Amino acid sequence: MYAVIRTGGKQYRVAPGDVLKIETIGSGDQTVEFSDVLAVSGEPGTLAKPASAKVMAEVVGNGRGDKVLVFHYKRKKQYKKLQGHRQNFTEVRIKAIEADGVTYGETAAS
Repeated sequence: MYAVIRTGGKQYRVAPGDVLKIETIGSGDQTVEFSDVLAVSGEPGTLAKPASAKVMAEVVGNGRGDKVLVFHYKRKKQYKKLQGHRQNFTEVRIKAIEADGVTYGETAAS
């Protein structure tokens, strides 16, 4: 059982019990609901777009990723520029996937 969700401009394949790092979420709640579900796989080998689906998750923590270096260089022009940044993230644990009234939780996942 898995679902494909969209958040922060990216798509993620999630299953109950998965822990993933997503773009920072502004809410102070400990539970997050993803309503932008693109596809759900209820049985192995099937993938469908449900009429109504949502993914429930709990916030594990916030943090900052590794430093990303951005280096601009123009040869023969004596131009070099080095810049870097660390991206903020929110770590979430997927609790349940609800699709068309059927709920798949961590106990149902194998």
